[in-house]
Amino acid sequence: MRAELAIGMLPRTLMQIMALVLRVCLGAYFTYSGGVKIFVTGLSKFTEAVGNYRIVGAPWDAVAAYTVPWVEIVAGVCLILGVLRRGALLAVGGMVSVFSGAVGYAWSQNLNIACGCQGGDNPMDYRWKALELGILAAVVVFLWFAERKRSADAREVNGAAQTRR
Repeated sequence: MRAELAIGMLPRTLMQIMALVLRVCLGAYFTYSGGVKIFVTGLSKFTEAVGNYRIVGAPWDAVAAYTVPWVEIVAGVCLILGVLRRGALLAVGGMVSVFSGAVGYAWSQNLNIACGCQGGDNPMDYRWKALELGILAAVVVFLWFAERKRSADAREVNGAAQTRR
């Protein structure tokens, strides 16, 4: 029975394969992004970038800047490894949503600021950033529904295995 369950959990359809590839890529993106903020550019530079959005002031800009990169890394690693998938997707979806709001606010205020995402100093091109965030949101939504389907399929496999006993 254990072999049946393990084989039943392997990706069998194009949707499952796409979900696996997108999940690992999304996880790698967020792991890299958080790692750059912590280990390359430093959290003080990211705190400055968060403050440039003029949404939260001190000390909340530092709280966000010192928390978000670690959440990115943990959620990214969870997506790569396939553990706590729904929680990781909720965290990533929440970060994409909040950042989309922050970018929209900065765009509406005509702020000429760097994104702060991967530590660059170049001013943000709002159109490209909106496209990037739209793609990230679409990937998160696709993965959420793929995860729900995977969970439903697993329940069917488990239910069928229990009725055979």
